[in-house]
Amino acid sequence: MNPNQNDGKLVFCPPKIPQSEHILLKELILYIANRLTLHPKFGATKLNKILFYSDFIAYAELGDSITGERYWRLPKGPAPRFLVQVRKQMLKADEIVCYSVNTLSGRQDRIAPKRPADLKKFIPEQISIVERVIEELKDKDAFEVSRLSHKFIGWKIVKERQDIPYETVFLRDPKDITVTEKDREIALKLAEKYGL
Repeated sequence: MNPNQNDGKLVFCPPKIPQSEHILLKELILYIANRLTLHPKFGATKLNKILFYSDFIAYAELGDSITGERYWRLPKGPAPRFLVQVRKQMLKADEIVCYSVNTLSGRQDRIAPKRPADLKKFIPEQISIVERVIEELKDKDAFEVSRLSHKFIGWKIVKERQDIPYETVFLRDPKDITVTEKDREIALKLAEKYGL
């Protein structure tokens, strides 16, 4: 029996990462924090979303996530399941500083790196994806990135504090799909060609 199937149903098999490690997550946190520490809209919520989108886009485009981490549904959107523990490990190892600032939209929890990320742990295609996500999200505030992540079908279909399967990156909500006139023309030609 295929380990990913159970009586014909797809079963989510989370990556197996010892909780004490999370090396790639740590390095990616450092990379993102180095890039955005001084940005006025960079806080914990934005970090969560950049990590989430980077891992899920990498899964779709490269066939595997960047960090191998599990993400779960939280009220403000997807987040790495072990982020709190990893952040504590990084504080204890003196790799980051955590602090809060008051902004016009409320309190913002931030992470500042105390060392650069070890980029040798990543391939260029992975960093390219992270850069695209940073560029897309950097000027959005926490509310905007949370609202955007709530549109992700994987977040919608799981319950609070459940893991979001990476495979959901391939799913689309039919009401979010825009059908153009060109799409209709192609569909009609295919229907005519195949007698549908």
